[in-house]
Amino acid sequence: MAAGVVAATYGHALFELAVEQDEIDSLVTEADTVLEVFRDNPEFERLLAHPRIDVEQKLVIIDQCFRGKLSDDMTGFLSVVVKNGRQNEICASLADFKREVKEYRHIGVCTVTSALPLTEEQKKRLTARLIETTAYESFEMNYVVDAKLIGGLTVRIGDRVLDSSIKSQLNGLKKSLQALSVE
Repeated sequence: MAAGVVAATYGHALFELAVEQDEIDSLVTEADTVLEVFRDNPEFERLLAHPRIDVEQKLVIIDQCFRGKLSDDMTGFLSVVVKNGRQNEICASLADFKREVKEYRHIGVCTVTSALPLTEEQKKRLTARLIETTAYESFEMNYVVDAKLIGGLTVRIGDRVLDSSIKSQLNGLKKSLQALSVE
């Protein structure tokens, strides 16, 4: 099974558990904690992935690190992932879980790339327009400045992209001109 599919499967299972147990908020907080542990301690991920450490030892490590600090549901989730030899998928699974929670709560994640920084007023208007034109009730906005765009914006929500940048328009014009046959 491809890595992305594995992470999505585990993430979805954790999401279903969170909804079923009515523990979405607490499990999101715990997912953030686990992700922080992995981000701040890359050697921890290498330890769990080490081929000379058997699964039982890895489960003891998970238990010692997280039991009593995280809920039994999160600790159990981590143990199942490790027991199935998918410890390299923990972070991706938790990220997938958080993505599903956002979708469930109608929170869109949007990345806006512009040639120049947007003003607060522009950001407010853009967010309001996105709420009007999508099924999302709110947005988690991320702003990136990329001078290569020349002007305009690219707006990415999930796998959907609206590209109104001048760079994109110029590339389109270039392709159109190249398609013309010159005789």
